[in-house]
Amino acid sequence: MNTTHMNQNAIAEENARFMSGVYKWMTFGILLTGMVSYYTAQSEAAIQLILGNKIIFYGLIIAELAAVIFLSARIQKMSPTTATIVYLGYATLTGLTFSVIFLAYTQESIQSAFFLTAFSFAGLSAFGYFTKRDLGPIGTFCHMGLWGLIGFALISMFFPSLMSSTNSKIFGIAGVLIFSGLTAYDTQKIKNSNIIGNEGTAEDHKETIMGALKLYLDFINLFLMILRLMGNRRQ
Repeated sequence: MNTTHMNQNAIAEENARFMSGVYKWMTFGILLTGMVSYYTAQSEAAIQLILGNKIIFYGLIIAELAAVIFLSARIQKMSPTTATIVYLGYATLTGLTFSVIFLAYTQESIQSAFFLTAFSFAGLSAFGYFTKRDLGPIGTFCHMGLWGLIGFALISMFFPSLMSSTNSKIFGIAGVLIFSGLTAYDTQKIKNSNIIGNEGTAEDHKETIMGALKLYLDFINLFLMILRLMGNRRQ
């Protein structure tokens, strides 16, 4: 009994250290994105380069998608250093495209949305970490909802009238609910996927980076949905 109890404690402690690494890299990525987006928005030349040329703007978005797909598909064959560089490169690219947020919304509303997102994310992730309930069904439902959001967003690009004020709010509310659920689900999944006894290895670091990327994406998208709902646009 004592041996079992000690083993459970050791597993819990190793999981805690693993998740601590995930949160640290996630936080670093978010801070990097925030700094890049803020300072890019302060540069007229940079904004003109990004927004004044559609090829560059959409090229950055395509590069973001490529980085996520590449990291997800090739993580097992990468070195820890390469995985880290790709992750930080993605966070930097996101910062460049996010610079438009500072032009569209007031700085006060961006700050308010960020802090609300941070507090919400902390609570949701803590729930996913500590709950004994299997969040798999919630994750499945939220992923289905996410595809629905993506589909609606793509259609509205060709039919802008679909994204009316009312539909935009519904879209934002749905997004908040979906990414809230994904935050809790992904936290539980990342924690449960940790390979016990792997601590300190190259594989462990790559698992940490992938976990950080998943939670980074949850945080960023939750922030965007909250900003859509409560953000004050510049006149």
